[in-house]
Amino acid sequence: MAKTSATRTTYRCSECGWETAKWVGRCGECQAWGSVAEVASAASPGRTPATPVTSAAVPIGEVSVTEAGFRPSGVPELDRVLGGGLVPGAAILLAGEPGVGKSTLLLEVAAQTARHGRRTLYVTGEESASQVRLRADRTGAIQPELYLAAETDLGAVLTHIEDTRPTLLVVDSVQTIGATGVEGVPGGVTQVREVAAALIRVAKTRNITTIIVGHVTKDGQVAGPRVLEHLVDVVLHFEGDRESRFRMVRAMKNRFGPVDEVGCFDLSSEGIVAVTDPSGLFLGTHHVPVPGTCVAVTLEGRRPLLAEVQALTTPTAQERAARTTSGLDSKRLAMVLAVLGRHARMPLHNRDVFASTVGGARLTDPASDLAMAVAIASSTSGAPAPRGVVALGEIGLAGELRRVRELDKRLAEAARLGFTLAVVPAEPGPAPATTPRQRTMDGLRIFELHDVQGALEFLRLIRRTTSHADGAV
Repeated sequence: MAKTSATRTTYRCSECGWETAKWVGRCGECQAWGSVAEVASAASPGRTPATPVTSAAVPIGEVSVTEAGFRPSGVPELDRVLGGGLVPGAAILLAGEPGVGKSTLLLEVAAQTARHGRRTLYVTGEESASQVRLRADRTGAIQPELYLAAETDLGAVLTHIEDTRPTLLVVDSVQTIGATGVEGVPGGVTQVREVAAALIRVAKTRNITTIIVGHVTKDGQVAGPRVLEHLVDVVLHFEGDRESRFRMVRAMKNRFGPVDEVGCFDLSSEGIVAVTDPSGLFLGTHHVPVPGTCVAVTLEGRRPLLAEVQALTTPTAQERAARTTSGLDSKRLAMVLAVLGRHARMPLHNRDVFASTVGGARLTDPASDLAMAVAIASSTSGAPAPRGVVALGEIGLAGELRRVRELDKRLAEAARLGFTLAVVPAEPGPAPATTPRQRTMDGLRIFELHDVQGALEFLRLIRRTTSHADGAV
């Protein structure tokens, strides 16, 4: 088909919407192979005429900030992640895997907002109105100012907004809404871009806080065009394991607050509730010290969390020993095992090693290396670590202990929960010839050591210095 002068040929990625003037085999934005295809679009005019402005430009010092103040959502943990609450006119994208609880969380936010007398419109494109009503009955979300609409057409959604004039709009989800006259099917790159742009435009012009639910790909990325994340003001990820009731909301982008905060929730059949002190969820309940356990202090955003690491080592007759992890990074486990074998003289090549966390916690923080090493050494030697001990520090390949960020904040959390002994990395410098440096924080005795072998010997977890009858330091 001959191309006329009224059209120009471009090439667009079907995964993220990236466009280029010539065909390429790999997308320059999302790096997907074979996703770039030819599309024809109307030629852009050479000059854009000037149009009337919506409001006159004023000095920035004269712009009022009262309209952009935070308003509590009624869910404190979500307000913590957002930086203080919901901002009028803000566009928020909440993404997460299917079944993680996105709709339950947003229904609770909508109900709490309506409970304070602010009109809320909840638009669902994935469920019928009666299905949402059943969930609202179960979670106690029935409020007179909470309006519900089941729509999949963008024009109908805009009409609902015009009729109800809400202060909070929830759209669940952007992949189910379609725009008439736009190519593609709902959920496609072009449709998602048009629907999101229209909703954000309404949110800005009418000062409506808008929360848009987005799907994720199998890699955990937000589905649809990458431009969607650029258009919104806040990007939140809702995370959780299906085998656990614990859920976390993590800020990936936030124009109004920090991006290193997380909110913790407990999802049950009665709804979702905030967890203000989640450390107890990841600690075991041992009445007496047992071998193979140690408590680590990790950071989720800016919040310190205590989690128990458990390890089990058993002799194996197989040619290749097994290495199994749950909630821990398998590569970091392999590194810790190599360091223990080389620098702590602990032969583990002929032992199966199983390492896991308690309560479904996922530890990716390098500060959990030392707790992992202590749990493995304790299981191998058969000697439990001292009661009330926490171990935190990154282990280097030379066996040294490296300092971790926000050390005092982690130690303060351990002291608050009643722990009495902490083993941490020492300040850089030559190793002392005598006992390790000791200090105290709120009843927590803190011992600073330079290497992993010294830490294990201090805790008496190496077999030649272990006394099974006495676990005290």
